[in-house]
Amino acid sequence: MRLEHQHVSIAEALKEAGYKTAHVGKWHLMPRKEPDLQEYFPEHHGFDINIGGNEWGLPGSYFHPYQKGERRVYPLPPGGQEGDYLTDRLTDEALKIIERWAEDPFFLYLPYYTVHTPIEAKPELVEEYEARVNPEEQHTNPVYAAMLHSLDESVARILAKLKELGIEDNTVIIMTGDNGGAAGLPWINGGAPTNNAPLRAGKGSVYEGGVRVPTLVRWPAVTSPGSVSSEPVMHVDYYPTILEIAGVEGNPQHNRSVDGVSLVSILKGSSKSLGREALFWHYPHYHGGGATPYGAVRAGNWRLIEFYEDSRVELYNLAEDISETNDLAGTRPDKVDELRGLLHDWRQQMQAQMPTPNPDYRAR
Repeated sequence: MRLEHQHVSIAEALKEAGYKTAHVGKWHLMPRKEPDLQEYFPEHHGFDINIGGNEWGLPGSYFHPYQKGERRVYPLPPGGQEGDYLTDRLTDEALKIIERWAEDPFFLYLPYYTVHTPIEAKPELVEEYEARVNPEEQHTNPVYAAMLHSLDESVARILAKLKELGIEDNTVIIMTGDNGGAAGLPWINGGAPTNNAPLRAGKGSVYEGGVRVPTLVRWPAVTSPGSVSSEPVMHVDYYPTILEIAGVEGNPQHNRSVDGVSLVSILKGSSKSLGREALFWHYPHYHGGGATPYGAVRAGNWRLIEFYEDSRVELYNLAEDISETNDLAGTRPDKVDELRGLLHDWRQQMQAQMPTPNPDYRAR
């Protein structure tokens, strides 16, 4: 429900080392309507500047004043007018920060709200993509496409500003997503603004369509342009990676409990593998997209899912079945036992909080 203060954020670690730090965009790591709400804004987790980060995970609207009912985007500097688009506005503010800090080491965390609901885009871009819709193709939502268009334009503007200021060769950029595309959520008009095929399902799902996201890293003079790594990584790897890139030690006590590993050897091309035995997931609750509580482990190309409600397991070989349609749990009990053992050992090591039955539950 909140990012507790005993945890050390990447912004806190970098700020301690002399970096200026800014958050622009979605935060969603704080409680709603509680007396201690103010204590959990980004400014209390190591950020010198916070623009747009609050308790909401989505804007009321992508158009000025970005509000619907109590759901709104704040804090924002003064300015703006009817017709302004949120993605552009966040980029405008980010560019001002980059210009102001161009001579100093800085960390900019820029989690755009897009392409989250509500699915809204600039009318002229929607019209452009409506003319390009082909119902035979995988992606058919022109508004979603227009939202991505605006995001692409904003990324280009950031890159252009770094070049203009002469700091593009001294700036590392990591671009990624937080989950797979929404592929059938009950609260979205039409239900499915995008399609993750050949991956199964989408946001809120245990399957690859829900948890596999793209990751792009630009590290000038270090990572070769156009190079590709097939090594699976997770977001928890970014903390140790960024610290190593920046030459920052961080908090030693916190670092001892960090789950991630640095990706620097992969990015430098000195190694093709991290030598990690497995990746783990722990999701002890429900999601509106349909997910029930589960744990999962991926070791090599094998992926096992354990559903907490009834301890049922599913097993997939991603090298042969990227769409996770052929459950091998019944035919490979040896692999089930191996991966289930890894998952259970990891949960015990992490002291993972497990869900418990609700004594007041009544079936509808």
